[in-house]
Amino acid sequence: MFELRLLVPEERVEIVSDALEELEALSVSVEDADAQTPAEQALFGEPGMPPPKEGWQRSLVVALFPAEDVANAAATLLQPQDFFEGCKLVGVAPVPDQDWVRLTQSQFEPVQITPSFWIVPTWHEPPAAAREIIRLDPGLAFGTGTHPTTRMCLRWIAGHAPQGQRVLDYGCGSGILAIGAAKFGAATVDAVDIDEAAVTATNDNARANGVQLNAGLPELAGGKYQTVLANILATPLKVLAPLLTSHVAPGGALVLAGILARQEEELKAAYAPYCALQVSDEEDGWILMTARL
Repeated sequence: MFELRLLVPEERVEIVSDALEELEALSVSVEDADAQTPAEQALFGEPGMPPPKEGWQRSLVVALFPAEDVANAAATLLQPQDFFEGCKLVGVAPVPDQDWVRLTQSQFEPVQITPSFWIVPTWHEPPAAAREIIRLDPGLAFGTGTHPTTRMCLRWIAGHAPQGQRVLDYGCGSGILAIGAAKFGAATVDAVDIDEAAVTATNDNARANGVQLNAGLPELAGGKYQTVLANILATPLKVLAPLLTSHVAPGGALVLAGILARQEEELKAAYAPYCALQVSDEEDGWILMTARL
């Protein structure tokens, strides 16, 4: 295990923490960067309530990753983002071995997507209300259904069941969106990612959920799809605009996530030559953008 350590001003803590969760962090913690110094600040909330602020004036954000290259890749992706302004990379370092399985399991509970659609870790019993279930455990690739961007994508899939469609999940991570599409009736699902660990995780999770899909590196994607899903960050989404839209069949749907609400106009401008994006969902400062081509 390796940890990525960042110095983050108070107003950036929530955004950076959310981005780290999207970049495969197994956990993210926030500490007072001035702890045990005269500048240390107490930060307390009422019992059972969240603290009054997301972080300290100078916060140390520590993200845990399964491997050094994954932590370094996350740092590389974060630093050019506009929301990283004022932040500083402290470094990447190994951490002592612990019972990570038990620690990780303790952080994940069943996640409700709709009243009848749930993400349920294998160590939990499904809720009584669950009619459609994805069994998914945290692994080497992100996407466990706990982040707003993932929940919004899954809600969209549940509400626009891709029955009989050809679906592309670009940047599949754990494969959760691809699995969701398969469970809601997609005829063919291609799931691609630049990370081979993500491809492995997607194949493993598909087998665990009893669905058929094709997982591989980006060159696997070919031809036109009735639905194209991409839950990544805004900067790569802008770069990928020509590629993603080229894969959408006439009348098909493009579904984009990993976008902060304040980045709406940037994405609309980047995709304007190809389609008219609109905001279809919003949660905790993140938005889901969709278009029909």
